[in-house]
Amino acid sequence: MTITTATAPPGRTVPGPVATPLERLRAGREFGPNVYSTIDVLWVLHDRILRITPTTVDDPERDRFLLSKGHAVAGYYAVLAAKGFVPANWLDDQGGPDSRLGDHPDRLLVPGVEIGSGSLGHGLGLGVGTALGLRAQGLGDPRVYVLLGDAELDEGSNHEAIAYAGATGLANLTAIVVDNRSASHGWPGGAASRFTVNGWTAATVDGRDHDALHTALTGHDQHRPHVVVAVVTDGEQP
Repeated sequence: MTITTATAPPGRTVPGPVATPLERLRAGREFGPNVYSTIDVLWVLHDRILRITPTTVDDPERDRFLLSKGHAVAGYYAVLAAKGFVPANWLDDQGGPDSRLGDHPDRLLVPGVEIGSGSLGHGLGLGVGTALGLRAQGLGDPRVYVLLGDAELDEGSNHEAIAYAGATGLANLTAIVVDNRSASHGWPGGAASRFTVNGWTAATVDGRDHDALHTALTGHDQHRPHVVVAVVTDGEQP
């Protein structure tokens, strides 16, 4: 269930535990749909799905989360702070000259961050490589989760990653597409069809519904890569 808080603009919601760190990070600035459309998915992943804690960020058996949609980093930082990966006082100078919290995440500076992301379209390919690396090491339990925006699917690199993952049966890979209607093109039948045509399993759910997200994110069949399309339209348009 999503808790509506006073810190979010009208029509937008923030999971309760994330409200205080997000407001501290915001510090009077205005966040856009890129942040508010992803924050519920980020919270469900870190609170209910990912097998990683602040003490296991280097454990080979941990799950990996890759934020391809790097410009949505404010919500990511707030979630990491709420879960104890970063100190709350780091939130006070996000983007500052001496801050570890840049305008895009940096894996060398922020505990819990797996990749540095900026240019859109790279995260899923990196996720495929990570999943292959885990397979090559005989690590069968860790899963790789990649969060990307619907507009990122306009990038050809993602089409290659989708096709390759399906063809090689990367069953330890889950992609999450946050669909807030920002893509230029779109696909007949919805974004999930771009994956299922290449052999992925798929679920399309309300991106605000935490229980539906949890069910979808745990709905992989252990034989094929899996995608969850989280549709978020309320409060996202100007």
